[in-house]
Amino acid sequence: MRPFALDYARPAEEWEVSTPYSYDSALQLNVLPDGRIAAHDYAVLREWGATTSTAGSKTHFDD
Repeated sequence: MRPFALDYARPAEEWEVSTPYSYDSALQLNVLPDGRIAAHDYAVLREWGATTSTAGSKTHFDD
């Protein structure tokens, strides 16, 4: 017997996302290309909502 949900389930869409910041392991923070801390840039915070690091737990935010 095939579960009902499998008849209608579709794979989640994969979105190509490019963030304007990258993780700096020496600072242990996300930084912008010019070296500034991403969490201090209000435009980045407004656009992305947070600067969650993908290096560790996704529940911790850069302060």
